[in-house]
Amino acid sequence: MDRPALRGAIARELETNLLPFWRERSLDHRRGGFIGEMANDGTVREDAQRGLILNARLLWTFSALYRELGDERDLALARRALEALETAFHDREHGGYFWRTDAEGRPLDTSKKVYGQAFCIYALAELHRATGDAAAFDAATALLGLVDRHARDPRFGGWIEARARAWSEADDLRLSDKDMDVAKSMNTHLHLLEAVTNLHRARPSAATAERLAELLAIFDRHILGPDPLDRHLRPFFDERWNVCSDSYTFGHDIEAAWLLSEAAEVLGDPPALEKATGWAIDLARTALAQGLGPDGGLAYEGRAGEVTNRDHDWWCQAEAVIGFWHAFSLTGEPAFAEASARSWSFIDRFLVDRVHGDWHWRVKADGEVDRAEPKVSEWKCPYHSVRMCLEMMRRLADAGGAAP
Repeated sequence: MDRPALRGAIARELETNLLPFWRERSLDHRRGGFIGEMANDGTVREDAQRGLILNARLLWTFSALYRELGDERDLALARRALEALETAFHDREHGGYFWRTDAEGRPLDTSKKVYGQAFCIYALAELHRATGDAAAFDAATALLGLVDRHARDPRFGGWIEARARAWSEADDLRLSDKDMDVAKSMNTHLHLLEAVTNLHRARPSAATAERLAELLAIFDRHILGPDPLDRHLRPFFDERWNVCSDSYTFGHDIEAAWLLSEAAEVLGDPPALEKATGWAIDLARTALAQGLGPDGGLAYEGRAGEVTNRDHDWWCQAEAVIGFWHAFSLTGEPAFAEASARSWSFIDRFLVDRVHGDWHWRVKADGEVDRAEPKVSEWKCPYHSVRMCLEMMRRLADAGGAAP
């Protein structure tokens, strides 16, 4: 598929499927804000709890859409998402944002997970980029300061996974039931890096530059595996950065391939960019060799060079499209451009739901859609899919010509 055709296919998916679904069907017209959960067949669960991640990612999504496309509908929805975030999730007593509320917006889980705070920083910075809203930028900056004061580890470096409501020590550090109850994780640091990158891009400062450099150094010292020929992100660590798991997720590996490069580029540090470019190529090469199937489906998880979970989740596929194209832009190697196009083809063939809208959560290893997983939930959101479309539309337009 040549570049104009690939760009056109991705743009059509955004305009005809993703945008109508999230602009129209995610709204809660009775309570305000957005619904908490929708089944794969489009059935809305009215009493579903509301998650911070879904709402912060909706704020980022509609802000990014308005910045890129200029549609006033997206600006209105960004403001709606901001109101929901500030009304239901913002802890006005202790600062930061609650993890979860009930359907009526009453707090259920008041913990301050750094992963969740990072997405609020990311989203507020994007709203500022889209609109010039100074209050959004100030809120993002203040939140980063709060996270630094209470969750940054001055002894061993990095950030502790979670704090209790008043920013004291938390009893449970897990992000979800699938995660380990340990002090530090790749996932939290990856998305904190992403958030600080966006804040620094919105308005560069010495403070955000220092944090970006610190986060890149943490990836270098602790999170990136040491073998350039078998490069993965290590997922879980104790307080001293001792590795607690030998598994890895191909989706995070290929997502980090371009997020690390983006962070170093925004930082404007040539040595850091040179190093991050090498990481990006290594991560993409390993994901291509070990995780990507002939049909373009990216496996979920691996260990010791072997795939241990062959399911294909929507977010991994979206990140594969960007990550492999980014590697192509760095190397000019046709195999990476082909991998990106194959990853898109898998999405188009198997994940796009042409009956109920949006994308299915997962295609299982046997090729069947996992219809038990929701279409909308505290984790299922438009952040990965819409971001992929916007990133690829821009990158493919900038590239011009025909893909190898």
